[in-house]
Amino acid sequence: METSEFEVLVHQALDQIPPEIRMHLDNVDLVVEEWPSNEQLVGSGIEKEQLLLGLYEGLPLTERSDYGMVLPDKITLFQKSIEEICDTREEIVEEVRDTVVHEVAHHFGISDERLEELGV
Repeated sequence: METSEFEVLVHQALDQIPPEIRMHLDNVDLVVEEWPSNEQLVGSGIEKEQLLLGLYEGLPLTERSDYGMVLPDKITLFQKSIEEICDTREEIVEEVRDTVVHEVAHHFGISDERLEELGV
């Protein structure tokens, strides 16, 4: 899939998030990279045989106090990782949506463990 088409899917997934939640993403940059860097892999704590699909880098809203004049938080979706686990365009669309929701949840301070409990 072309990067531009993948980016459209990412923005469509973001648009599906309810406005009352999306309004709290005003200082979050959403980007697409082909693959995670070594630093991102090490920092994420995933196992070598796993693929990193997305990454939230920043300070969750639940941990902020006196938070101003800072660079945006960053949500990165890794296109090639997502394509690696999907067989069809429809699966890519679904995985992009799920990954965007998952990383946005981290921005709100929701842990991987809690997301798993919620089935996200």
